[in-house]
Amino acid sequence: MAIRKSSKLPQAAVLKQILKRCSSLGKKQHSSYDEDGLPLDVPKGHFAVYVGEHRSRYIVPISFLSHPEFQCLLRQAEEEFGFDHDMGLTIPCEEVVFRSLTSMLR
Repeated sequence: MAIRKSSKLPQAAVLKQILKRCSSLGKKQHSSYDEDGLPLDVPKGHFAVYVGEHRSRYIVPISFLSHPEFQCLLRQAEEEFGFDHDMGLTIPCEEVVFRSLTSMLR
């Protein structure tokens, strides 16, 4: 299942918007940032997500965005939480499910 194409933006543009939002969210929780305002603990080519009841933070590679399974999680996140909030990108699933899925995508 791929991200549904919006009548406004193609899929590539939607993914770029998600990445831009992800890179600028969640800054309040972490104190070390580079000159661009990005967290130092997130390597280039990765982004942070928050998962589970306790909102545990995971760093995942951008390449996950091309996987249909991860895209499904992003759609669920948008439906449940939206992408415009202070916490950062929050994935609505249990941590054990998220870890299992991401281990298969690597």
